[in-house]
Amino acid sequence: MATTTILLREDIDTLGGRGEIVKVKAGYARNYLLPQGLATLATKGNLKQIEQEREALLKKAAVEKATAEAQKEQMGSIALTFERLAGEGGTLFGSVTSMDVAEALQAKGYEIERKRISLKDAIKETGEYTVKVKLHREVTLEVPVTVKAEGAADEPAAKEEAAAE
Repeated sequence: MATTTILLREDIDTLGGRGEIVKVKAGYARNYLLPQGLATLATKGNLKQIEQEREALLKKAAVEKATAEAQKEQMGSIALTFERLAGEGGTLFGSVTSMDVAEALQAKGYEIERKRISLKDAIKETGEYTVKVKLHREVTLEVPVTVKAEGAADEPAAKEEAAAE
């Protein structure tokens, strides 16, 4: 199998971080990484340019990490609550997805891309969950998410009143 040495321009979970020089299969580089602008070829001819670019990318990554740390501090006390229609056993009619979490964060003033929200499967039952938000490849925030049935706050009060009569 032929391999190619490339410089990563963006963080790629399976390969490495921005600014790293890695070896990948030639077809993967030629068909995906290079056309998408995620990497450049690391040839002897452009090695100096790559080193300068790598230094610039590493500096940019340091600034982004500091920004992500500050954003994590700012978002530290955030908690999300969703109300959805649910059946008797707490099973939702529908689900809470990463898109819903991203929209709720945006409503609170935080612009987070949906792909940065780590939710393995959609939430399909009422309860309390923890959703990981990847602000930077080294900075992750855990956001508590509570899913309630619509009108669930009113039901216990109604049951207590009925029991009192």
